[in-house]
Amino acid sequence: MKLDELKANMQKTIESTQRSFNSIRTGRANASLLDRIVVEYYGTETPLKSLANISTPDSATITIQPYDKGSLAQIEKAISMSDIGLTPNNDGDMIRLNVPPLTSDRRQELVKIAGKYAEEGKVAVRNIRRDAIDAVRKQEKSSEISEDESRDIQEQIQKITNQYTTKIEELLAAKEKDITTV
Repeated sequence: MKLDELKANMQKTIESTQRSFNSIRTGRANASLLDRIVVEYYGTETPLKSLANISTPDSATITIQPYDKGSLAQIEKAISMSDIGLTPNNDGDMIRLNVPPLTSDRRQELVKIAGKYAEEGKVAVRNIRRDAIDAVRKQEKSSEISEDESRDIQEQIQKITNQYTTKIEELLAAKEKDITTV
């Protein structure tokens, strides 16, 4: 495995972790809260953002204006069944989600959830590292590279891994600050 490929895979993990963080609400209305919601639309699981226009008219409200008014009930059901903890208000034309201010208990829960997402990201980075090191060891075993080259490459892989786990920790710290700021 080439180091550029390793970095690319780890960067994808960082981006995935960031998307997970974006789905955690921070007390302010944010359209990215709805990124993971999929709606049963004509028998197909469809992402909500491809079925409706999602906007935030103010810091406490998210509005969802479906392109097809016939999908309002399915969208409402998908939001109700999701884990975002918001109750949809359907007025026949659009759905409004009121984002209440977070309680301190809920903030602590969200910090724990963010920590869990960060840990999943770090595990994914470590799995990529393990696969890369295994590939290097196979090359060493089959005499494609020397023992010294193998050791050098493994050290480089470890340095890259440390950089990406540090990035995840920085993202987590920023998200925790965002969640706990009233």
